[in-house]
Amino acid sequence: MKKLLLATLIFFSGILLAQAEDFSEGIEYQKLSEPQPTDTGDKVEVLEFFWYGCPHCYHFEPFVRKWLANKPASAEFVRVPAVFRPDWKVHARTYYALIEMGLVEKLHGKIFDAIHKDHQHLSTLDEMADFLASEGVDRQTFVNTYNSFLVDARVRKAVKKLAAYDIDGVPTVIVNGKYRVTGRMAGNYETMIDVINYLVGKESQGRK
Repeated sequence: MKKLLLATLIFFSGILLAQAEDFSEGIEYQKLSEPQPTDTGDKVEVLEFFWYGCPHCYHFEPFVRKWLANKPASAEFVRVPAVFRPDWKVHARTYYALIEMGLVEKLHGKIFDAIHKDHQHLSTLDEMADFLASEGVDRQTFVNTYNSFLVDARVRKAVKKLAAYDIDGVPTVIVNGKYRVTGRMAGNYETMIDVINYLVGKESQGRK
């Protein structure tokens, strides 16, 4: 019985290893020509560029939340709102305002649902403020935070990161400032998560 159990464990371990080794640079992920510094200290940074108005980001979000519930202890997740056009700054400023107010985890998914499920525009400050007020957020506090210097600085930093990583679409995930992963490269969002885990493991091993 013990021999059978050991053989089974070896068999499945071999499958998992083979799956991990199937991920190849230039196919499921891309190594950046110019790695960028990270902001997560000893943790492996997993950076997601997203936009609330992006349907692909909306469909990727459940996979992100599932991953966050069981993410590797060596990884730290950071979201960065993408700003490809001036009007996208409304969503970027909203995201950082909610971070400053300690409400982003409570409302992040609700904003996605409001836009993609309930077909609300939420493309202006007034529309966003009215929606958040309907969710119990103090409207004036949100507006003040949205217009604060701190949020402005965060948005400017996000724009610089977007340029530094040469991001041309969302959702895009950058692992440890070195690797780019997209749904198009991975083939689907489930595999995208597997590739992220693979790269986190690769970087974690490199730090030992």
